Amino acid sequence: MVTIPDAIRAFFAVHAIPPGGVAAVSGGPDSVALLRGLVAAGCGPITVAHVNHQLRGTESDADEGFVRELATSLSVNVRSARLPVPPRENLESAARRLRYEFLQSVAADVSANWIATGHTANDQAETVLHRLIRGTGVQGLRGVAPKRGNIIRPLLHVSRADVLAYLAATGQLTRTDSTNADRRFTRNRIRHDLLPQLKDFNPEIVPILGRLAEQCDDVFAYLEREAEELLRRVERPRAGSLLILDATALEPSPAVLVREMFRLLWRREGWPMDGMTYAHWQRVGSLQPADYPGGVQLRRIGRVVQLSRRS
Repeated sequence: MVTIPDAIRAFFAVHAIPPGGVAAVSGGPDSVALLRGLVAAGCGPITVAHVNHQLRGTESDADEGFVRELATSLSVNVRSARLPVPPRENLESAARRLRYEFLQSVAADVSANWIATGHTANDQAETVLHRLIRGTGVQGLRGVAPKRGNIIRPLLHVSRADVLAYLAATGQLTRTDSTNADRRFTRNRIRHDLLPQLKDFNPEIVPILGRLAEQCDDVFAYLEREAEELLRRVERPRAGSLLILDATALEPSPAVLVREMFRLLWRREGWPMDGMTYAHWQRVGSLQPADYPGGVQLRRIGRVVQLSRRS
């Protein structure tokens, strides 16, 4: 079994990551193992960052106190913030946004080279399953990236069982988030119900889903490069606010490539994508004239496609 510090050293070597960064620590097993592993692997200086969303009352406050004590015991600096989730926002997405905003602010303050989170191979498997259930495509099946910008996930190839074994070997206590057992949340049902059932079919399902994510990442990276090249070939000078594309150059291209090119175009222009369904992208990819969600209009006029958005 590869130890957590060894896995972290290997990750830093593969990705050529310099020392000195921020460790996101909730107090749970994964993030505590991450912190101890970073310290043991000599990746410092390290600053611990902890967010208390005050969702569980005294339990949340106890998590914050635990993280502070742990950081002190390891001679590591710590920054914490109390950031309640605004009402009427989606709890999970709003909490995640607040956490990452805080992590980035801490990283900027301490001139950190990276922000490390404790995502494990099990988290990757759960993410792939969660997105598959929600109807994702190749892009979503990439799961969680090992490195994106200054966010790194050194434990992404480490199983939760290895995390728990490492903590037991070091005699390290951790905190338990009671909401992780709440089956009202889809991810918890995946973790406690679906994934164990899939292990009955194949005990190696966690690394299998991890490999699937890596393969989808490779495929999508290739597709995105080809889509960027296609956009460069077919785009013509704008006519005022109208985007002009050469329809005759688009038509011979594979549909999957055309759809991805339009997604790139949507993102570049800042057009809303939340309302775009699979069926919408299919129609866009076939150059079907229509009014699309977010006020985007596609028109076919002779040899060109015109795109615009109503103000």
